[in-house]
This record gives sequence, C-alpha cells and structure tokens, in this order.
Amino acid sequence: MTRFPSPLRALLFLPLAPFSIGAAPSPGTLNVQVDNVRAQTGRVHVDLCTQAQFLKDCPVSADSPARVGLTTVTLRNLKPGRYAVQVYYDQNGNGKIDRALFGIPKEGVGFSNDAKIRMSPPKWEEAVFDYDGQDRTIRLKLRYFMGPNAPTARP
Repeated sequence: MTRFPSPLRALLFLPLAPFSIGAAPSPGTLNVQVDNVRAQTGRVHVDLCTQAQFLKDCPVSADSPARVGLTTVTLRNLKPGRYAVQVYYDQNGNGKIDRALFGIPKEGVGFSNDAKIRMSPPKWEEAVFDYDGQDRTIRLKLRYFMGPNAPTARP
C-alpha cells in the first residue's frame, strides 16, 4: 500500500471538501399548480410568504399566463423554511385583486394546503408547509365568490 506524505494527502482530498462537511444546499424550485382557473385572460399570481408576511405583500412572488383549468407558476432559488402560498387570478391583468362591496374578492383566490376561506382568509396554521429546499410541486384550487364558479345558495 502506497502512503502519501500528509501535505500531499490533504491535497488529494481537498476537492471533496465542498461536497462533504458543511456544504450548503443549493436553492430549490417550487412549482405551484393552480386548479380551477376559469379563463385564459390575465395572469395567475403566486406569493410565497413567511408567517410575518402572510396576508400582506410578500417579497417572493411569480406569475404565469392563465390557462383554463390548471396553470403552473414556478418560484425559483428558494431557501428552506416554513412558508404559506397565497394565490390570486388577476383575470383583467391590472396587477391586483379586484374587490366588491365589503372587500369580497371578485377574482379567484386560493391558499396552500387548500386552506378553507370562510368569512375571512385562513389562518397561518391552516396554510403553512415546510419547504426543505428541494424541488417540489404543490397544488391548490382557486375559489370564487362572484360570477361563474361561485358557490350557490342551497335551499
């Protein structure tokens, strides 16, 4: 068995160092599949939020052209963490959620974990998920409160 002098041995194993002890994981990609898009006008907008940002403006966001049925929006270069996704369908392309009387959304909205929207938006605990930094896909469904796809009153 050949023995290398210790300085040479250190050089032989140096290229492996970044891949072993203490290597930082590379940022990942989150694909958000948004179901129940009712038209192909406008864009589907996704915000990725921490607890402090939830239901506010979130600095991590992306959008994609709307496709009837299912639209996928991709968020890239994400660090591991606890997040929630909030989505809206900007059907008229004006860059915001249009609202009716009492703040009711006129366009489709949704949240990660398909968190329910009752008389108010869901709580953080209902929408939060752990993201490990690896490529991942989540799916949610848009809900509408006005127009087609809105819930109807039951007798």
